[in-house]
Amino acid sequence: MLDERDRQHIADAVARAETNCTGEISCVLAEEASHYREVPLGWAALAALVLPPLGLMLGFRPLALAEMISGWAAAQAAETEREILLALSAYAVVQVVLFAVVALIVSIPAVRRALTPSFLKRHRTSQSARHHFAALAARLGADTPYVLIYASRRDRRVEIVASEAACRATGDTPWRDAANVLTASLRDGRTGEGFVRAVEICGAALARHFPPNGEKHNALPDTLLET
Repeated sequence: MLDERDRQHIADAVARAETNCTGEISCVLAEEASHYREVPLGWAALAALVLPPLGLMLGFRPLALAEMISGWAAAQAAETEREILLALSAYAVVQVVLFAVVALIVSIPAVRRALTPSFLKRHRTSQSARHHFAALAARLGADTPYVLIYASRRDRRVEIVASEAACRATGDTPWRDAANVLTASLRDGRTGEGFVRAVEICGAALARHFPPNGEKHNALPDTLLET
């Protein structure tokens, strides 16, 4: 997703930031926060449930479709019950076909991304970032200030999660500012530059409250993790 030059710039930015504080900064870039497998099914179900009734309101006649498929005319049907059965069968066929076709179309990655609701992208990005953050927490002490900068390139979403110690000292403003900068860079196609700037903002916030004490141990790699 990035070239070696961008990766090196990000690693250098993390190293510089960490020399000025006792905290840790970790960067993660995901292609997508989730596969959103429920999105094609959701749109398919919606189409199957909504479009046939809408078609009836606009003049669609299931019985006419049934006659066309079966080769029988309504006048040839011996009983009204058979006509009703044919109409219901045609209605069901339309729903099944709609469901399958819409599910296949929305399964195309570009279409799925366009039709995935923003709230779901936001939720999955946050969820994925917190999973990565939990893995960091297992490697660092509870009192260590650390920050995770997580970005989902396809979703164009950013989540910055900071440890309790870091949040207590700095508040949310630095993380929000860094997230806004990186989000804008994702949208402009300047992902590497955005990560560098976000690291600088987070590093400056940590340096103000957690200056170096000469006992720095680099507990986390400086390199960007790409998933």
